[in-house]
Amino acid sequence: MEKDSDDKDKAYRSLVGERIRSIRKQKRLSLQEVEARSEAEFKASVLGAYERAERDISVPRLQRLANFYNVPVDQLLPSEDALNELDGNIHAQLDVDITERSIVIDLTKLSESKASEATVIDRYLKIIQVKRQDFNGRVLTIRRDDLQALAAIIGTTVEDAPQRLAELNLLRDAISG
Repeated sequence: MEKDSDDKDKAYRSLVGERIRSIRKQKRLSLQEVEARSEAEFKASVLGAYERAERDISVPRLQRLANFYNVPVDQLLPSEDALNELDGNIHAQLDVDITERSIVIDLTKLSESKASEATVIDRYLKIIQVKRQDFNGRVLTIRRDDLQALAAIIGTTVEDAPQRLAELNLLRDAISG
């Protein structure tokens, strides 16, 4: 019984390490860059040990790491699906919803926007980021369901929402091709 518990603890530690690595990579940071930018609060060797599940991370340290990455602390923990898999319930995680035309919000432009709607749009997009566990921080693709809510937030129809977002200069610059 105790060995089963130890195996589960190691598996959980491994899932935490995967999440920590995933967020770091989404932020496009190397272990050495994290060490440098955190002024050695998070040493590359120790952070690597957390990521490889060779070392436990304390809750206060996990909180500081979440603050450093600018993500909610629960995003450094395994998802419910990952925990279900740990318990032997394997679920396929296919959360793919492609619209006919992708609408891509430029999060950098949004953060600099002075538009009155910018704050509420930003708040809504942060909810989407948490739901998707997507913290790359530069762009966010809006799915059809997200667009319906976003249209309501900015007071327009789904059909007119892309045009309104363009008027607010929040769309990623189109790449010709």
